[in-house]
Amino acid sequence: MTSCQMLIPILGDQLTRTLASLRGQPKEGRVILMMEVWDEATYVKHHKQKITLIFSAMRHFAQELGDAGWSVDYVKLDDANNSGNFTGEVARAIERHDPDCIRVVEAGEWRVQQQLEEWPDKFACEVEILPDDRFVCSHQEFRDWAEGRKHLTMEHFYREMRRKTGLLITEDAKPKGGDWNYDKDNREAPDDDMDPPPVPRFEPDTITREVMELVETRFGDHFGNLETFNWPVTSAEAEKAADAFFAQRIERFGPYQDAMVHGSDDLYHSMLSSSINCGLLDPLELCKRAEEAYEEGRAPINSVEGFIRQIIGWREYIRGFYWLHMPDLQSDNELNAQRALPEFFWTGKTDMRCVSDCIRSTHDNAHAHHIQRLMVLGNFCLLAGINPKDVQDWYLAVYADAYEWVELPNVSGMILYADGGRLATKPYAASGNYINKMSDYCKKCSYSVSKKTGEGACPFNPLYWHFMDRHRERLESNHRIGRIYSNWDRMDEVKRQEYLDSAESFLASLEPAKPGWARD
Repeated sequence: MTSCQMLIPILGDQLTRTLASLRGQPKEGRVILMMEVWDEATYVKHHKQKITLIFSAMRHFAQELGDAGWSVDYVKLDDANNSGNFTGEVARAIERHDPDCIRVVEAGEWRVQQQLEEWPDKFACEVEILPDDRFVCSHQEFRDWAEGRKHLTMEHFYREMRRKTGLLITEDAKPKGGDWNYDKDNREAPDDDMDPPPVPRFEPDTITREVMELVETRFGDHFGNLETFNWPVTSAEAEKAADAFFAQRIERFGPYQDAMVHGSDDLYHSMLSSSINCGLLDPLELCKRAEEAYEEGRAPINSVEGFIRQIIGWREYIRGFYWLHMPDLQSDNELNAQRALPEFFWTGKTDMRCVSDCIRSTHDNAHAHHIQRLMVLGNFCLLAGINPKDVQDWYLAVYADAYEWVELPNVSGMILYADGGRLATKPYAASGNYINKMSDYCKKCSYSVSKKTGEGACPFNPLYWHFMDRHRERLESNHRIGRIYSNWDRMDEVKRQEYLDSAESFLASLEPAKPGWARD
């Protein structure tokens, strides 16, 4: 056993050289502990690329810290005595290093934070848990903002974050460009003028290939494949990905951020969220680079504002909302949705061209952009009444950027309205018309988007009215969608019944996913 003054555990989403637990610390007498543990790889059956990304990024980060002179104790997943969980590995590290204290940054996920908060009672040495100051808004600051508000409107929070950071704010405290929000300018449908550049390629090095081999051996039954793995696994690679976005795609990111094109998985999106969420990129620095692009005339205000809003608006808001409403958010089911997740969410075998393509991209890349997640896959789950827990597990498992703090509020609140409207002011329900407007999916689909009911009709059409009808008592008073029921009431009874019968027929055809698809 060797003795050290301080043990510094670093979790897999804390791969930041300026992390609060490292900042200002001397290297002498400090041991950094990094752990690959079975519990974290399997609490849902994560996509193979997601596990590979996190383990490879962790190993590269540990190597960088070692090269910089830090003492790093790295526990690999297949180490013989690996206990399989964070608490067990910290206990073993205490035996190896006999530290005077443990210094750790708070966890991003509620269940992991519960483990950290038990450490002072479990371990004889002092335990210091630091706030994660990589976020603009602290937990307390969000609670203070939310206190006394009937509705936690993201737009109001976003403006506070703009003022706090000074991003896109003039000297006289006005929003640059004249408006706070340019979302109305960011809804262009795909057209022939689109020619998005390819994302940068990052060939797997020796470390990544070793992790791939481990993943195929230990997690071979998990969703996804590794043949198309192309995620940055170091801060240097992530910076190259950011450089490419700001040089080639940010100009057209705004107008086309909601567009969907069959077989085109990236379009003008940044593809940086996985690097941000595991700590390889500084989100605030990215926002400053976006503002710089606007100031230098390289990107329009709607693209830059939209990018910044996603980070200091939505990302920060979602984190605050998560911690404010946990753990109840995990079990919310306001609409009493009970249907099992369909099997085609794992196989992609469905004649709905939009759904099939989004699942293909998810399988191949551990990625689908936000409108594909919300208005195709999420919209289907909402309309079909899929059980929130099933949907939460699926989204958490399949996306490389998915951690519970960001996934759960988006799925429970934004996608499924399971939280009863605490996050979203209305359910984001849509018929096939929206998908047809914002994509090219419907042109070659087996179903007809113009057909509303009966054989060959786009399933989204009858499902939309079926959803509205069965939740009328709950939703009719909502000022944003209440008028929809006037349209329903104007239909004759025969037409309404055709919608309901068509939806029931489709729902009856759904094959539920096999047991053990997300959790063993």
